[in-house]
Amino acid sequence: MILAHAAASFAHVPATLGMFFQEAEGGAASSGFSILGMLKNMGWIDLAVVGILFIMSIWSLAVMIDRALYFSAARKQSREFAPKVAGALKDGRLDEAIKVADRSKKSHLAEVVTAGLQEFRSYGSGGAISDEQIESSKRALERSEAIVHAKLKRGLGSLATIGSTAPFIGLFGTVIGILHAFQEIAKSKSSGIGAVAGGISEALVTTAFGLLVAIPAVMCFNYFTNKVESFDVEMDNSSSELVDYFIKQSSR
Repeated sequence: MILAHAAASFAHVPATLGMFFQEAEGGAASSGFSILGMLKNMGWIDLAVVGILFIMSIWSLAVMIDRALYFSAARKQSREFAPKVAGALKDGRLDEAIKVADRSKKSHLAEVVTAGLQEFRSYGSGGAISDEQIESSKRALERSEAIVHAKLKRGLGSLATIGSTAPFIGLFGTVIGILHAFQEIAKSKSSGIGAVAGGISEALVTTAFGLLVAIPAVMCFNYFTNKVESFDVEMDNSSSELVDYFIKQSSR
């Protein structure tokens, strides 16, 4: 009896689904699910949301390109800079090491090492190397590291903001669009999925656009953050090696 009752209950499902899809197809045919058509039928609030998301997408793309070019140049120049300055310091040619660092303007390592070398040289090349001279150079390295770290992170905060807020902005547009669709139903007093299919599809465009903006922003933010952390490690190592070099020079 249970099976018979279940069979009788599901007997109406094919007919119901058929009516559902017929109404949906009729609504789709009448409203035309094209991006341009949806934009034309959107209210001013939804259009404002789409405009904001478009500006956010352009901003995030500009930050991605800027950081990618900056990090690529920093990596390339640092690879060329490290062996040259190491060779100059090994031979005791401090002025030559500073000149090599000055020629690598985009290298994060060069900027840090230059600050330490210039502070060390400001005490003069003659006489014994004092502990005060080494400590002063160490503080100069730390200050330079903080400045370079801020330069490396420039723009990443906006990527994080875009990645976290874009889905909610798109969802706001979707809620407004759905409310508008149901208001149209109340005015026309019509029923069926076809009456709301066009309005809901237009509303969901803002959510899709918000996700389209947010996902690349979050992915690139995580990627660039990892890059900055690796650059920080390289700067810490270079600073430590330079301080060790100063200590060895003082013990001679």
